[in-house]
Amino acid sequence: MPLSLLWLGLTLLGALQTQARRHTPDLIPAPPLLRVPLQPDFQHDKFQGKWYVIGLGGNAVSKEQGQFKMYATTYELKEDGSYNVTSTLLKNEDCYHWIRTFVPSFLPGQFNLGNIKSFPDLHSYTVRVAATNYNQFAIVFFKKVTKNQEYFKTTLYGRTKELTTELKERFVRFAKSLGLTDDHIIFSVPIDQCIDDA
Repeated sequence: MPLSLLWLGLTLLGALQTQARRHTPDLIPAPPLLRVPLQPDFQHDKFQGKWYVIGLGGNAVSKEQGQFKMYATTYELKEDGSYNVTSTLLKNEDCYHWIRTFVPSFLPGQFNLGNIKSFPDLHSYTVRVAATNYNQFAIVFFKKVTKNQEYFKTTLYGRTKELTTELKERFVRFAKSLGLTDDHIIFSVPIDQCIDDA
């Protein structure tokens, strides 16, 4: 009897997983990296430092999620040309720090996630600086390939919490050039907690 209950449970679990996969919304396909611009003559040292996340667009981002609280990401350049990258977020009234390493690829301004073997479901994770003037804004593209899906997003960084309307419009045009729609582009609500200490 217990064995038959176990088989029944496993069968139901399999059916639920299949149903869940069928109801996963189709994602906008990720563009090939060759279609994503790369900042000419990328300057590693000038890009390092703290950036505020002003805007976000992606194939798993939806306006229905509403606005999100601003967070900060700090790029710390290491001697080998890689970055220690720390994102600081306010989550449930606590400060949360997410740390990873971006290792340079053969193209200046393009990086791969370091220690990717720690993430068994992750096949690749590419970061590409599409545009920046280093002291005001940056537009960065991220592409994550898992066993079942390709996710991509683009982020508008600012050295300050506010950017001009022109820069926000430029970001929207860039996100749309990747195949995203207005429904996939959101902007953050500036906050002071956590991110000013980062």
